[in-house]
Amino acid sequence: MGGQISITSPYVASLYGAVEGYIAGALGNVPYLSALSLLVSIVVYLVVLSVIFSIFSYVFGWIERKLMARFQSRHGPTYVGPWGFLQNLADLVKLISKEHITPSDANAIIFETCIPAMLSLFVLMLTIIPLSPTFVGLDTSIGLILVFVLLSLTPIIVFLAGWTSGNKFGSIAAQRSVVMMLSYEIPILMVIAAVALLANSYDFYNIVNAQSHIWYFILMPLGLVAFFVCMLGELDRPPFDLREADSELIAGWLTDVSAPYYGLVLFLDYVRVLVGALLISILFFGGWLGPSFLPGIFWLFLKVVLITLFVIAIRATTVRMRIDRLLRLGWSYLMPLSVVNLLLTFVLFVY
Repeated sequence: MGGQISITSPYVASLYGAVEGYIAGALGNVPYLSALSLLVSIVVYLVVLSVIFSIFSYVFGWIERKLMARFQSRHGPTYVGPWGFLQNLADLVKLISKEHITPSDANAIIFETCIPAMLSLFVLMLTIIPLSPTFVGLDTSIGLILVFVLLSLTPIIVFLAGWTSGNKFGSIAAQRSVVMMLSYEIPILMVIAAVALLANSYDFYNIVNAQSHIWYFILMPLGLVAFFVCMLGELDRPPFDLREADSELIAGWLTDVSAPYYGLVLFLDYVRVLVGALLISILFFGGWLGPSFLPGIFWLFLKVVLITLFVIAIRATTVRMRIDRLLRLGWSYLMPLSVVNLLLTFVLFVY
């Protein structure tokens, strides 16, 4: 399997052809027509992608607040907009209108760039993960590996943010980030190896097409359980939100983050959930496969919505796990579970 990467994915290539024809028709044979057309096509793709995950993040944030309130016998957002739908917008305006302050004891350069760098990583992941048979930014045969290489960098960025914050709570959160990474990175990579064995590919398209007859959650339920639990830890979602444990660390690595950056982190939190739900949908639930009377992207986002609702239910019904129990879960349960899943996949379906 060769690791080939092409910027001109099917969607971007079709945009490129349309943009090139429009520019040539409007301006004639301008210099660097091909480069200009490709640049415009990529910008259009990124704008469309940004609109998609911005809408998802906003709606998911509202749904999470309403469902959490229902689980806890509260009303949740009610005043701003119908059913409180515009409350997130009001909170966003409030956050970005406040003053941005950098702590005097922090390493300003590293501390200020960590959160934008993390957001850039997840935007890059969303350009690699296909949303339909044609909608993808970077068309690569090693997409699965590339996404998890990028995903494994996020605990390192959290470590740098906490370590350079000049705050003891941020420093403790930084240490927890590294410890947590060691407990779930190996199991999740073993599950990825099992999925690649079944599909005989690291390409997202091949993985989805290989599930045209039977979805992988049926063939490897142990892998789904291990992957889902590890993904909750990877995305810092409850009950594994130990880096930001408010009852212990105030807000962990976010303790000294000012309001505008905190709003960016809240947005990033929902983007991370979108990435995790997309990966689970593609690897175990057939991605965009579904009845042909609706487009594939509809089926993909339906699966993503159901997975995110389950993530919200877990947050509302579980308590935060202690760090020692998380390590025991990773090394004593998830590691053996992922090894057994890999061996069973090889023996039953590959060998």
